Amino acid sequence: MTNGTVSETDTASLSGEGGPTTRRRQLGLRLLALREAAGLSAEEAGERAGMSKATVSRYERAKGNVRWNQVDQLCRAYGVGDTERRELIELAKNSKATEAWWLPLAGKLPGHLRMLLALENEASSIRQHTIGVVPGLLQTRDYAQAIKVTPEAALPPAELDTYLSTRMQRQQILDRPTPPRYHVILDESVIRRPVGSPAIMAAQLQHLLKRAEQPHVTMQVLPFSSGAHSVGLSSFIVFGGFGGPDPALDVVFLEHPVGSLFLEEAPVLTEYSQGFAHLCQQALDPDASAELIDEARQSYLNNRK
Repeated sequence: MTNGTVSETDTASLSGEGGPTTRRRQLGLRLLALREAAGLSAEEAGERAGMSKATVSRYERAKGNVRWNQVDQLCRAYGVGDTERRELIELAKNSKATEAWWLPLAGKLPGHLRMLLALENEASSIRQHTIGVVPGLLQTRDYAQAIKVTPEAALPPAELDTYLSTRMQRQQILDRPTPPRYHVILDESVIRRPVGSPAIMAAQLQHLLKRAEQPHVTMQVLPFSSGAHSVGLSSFIVFGGFGGPDPALDVVFLEHPVGSLFLEEAPVLTEYSQGFAHLCQQALDPDASAELIDEARQSYLNNRK
């Protein structure tokens, strides 16, 4: 895709591979490029295709499920050739999630968590920087349960069990036959901050060491001695590798106490990718990181009562 136009190479790449979230995002990018190439606003495109401006924008932003007949109408409004139109229709038909393991729980999960699970499941690379606590993909159940919450945010026992079970099931992506490449940078505070008992912390750090031995997992610790870094003042995740190496399909995930953000703008992707690369250089290498984690583990073991 160049200067808002669609190339023959782009057309050939639309194989419908990847998960439903990936396919919706591929379709959205293509529809946006086609509309811009046709010189139409979202409102004008909607008028020509017999739908609302909001629907046109929703498809381009990959929000929600897609109706293939409306994609057909948009393609005709944009003057798309038959071959490409059929390919886009096929992509639309295969853009609905049907086999995601979390779908039976969908009614119990907040929207941002459903999106997070979809991205985790479909990404072939995950780059994560985290401060404060061990990231969800690496937590033991005891550690996750020991994280303190404000009284107002406390879950009833049944909901807490569902939450913990979902978190544990998320981690199965790291044990798939073809798992994502997972590169995680842990701020030293993650291994130094006690969560639960010393025994829980020792078991958690042992779990980190075991995960770090997996060939698709790269684990680094950003030590206190490296100082403060502007990009390292908050946790973030960069999901990538959706259906190929195109960085335009990457997504940055930021979480905060009252919600979360999924960012896809090119300048944002560039900033976080460069920031992650900077933190990699400042962090200890994987071997030295494992030694520091094991040192902390031994300290917790020595403090057991």
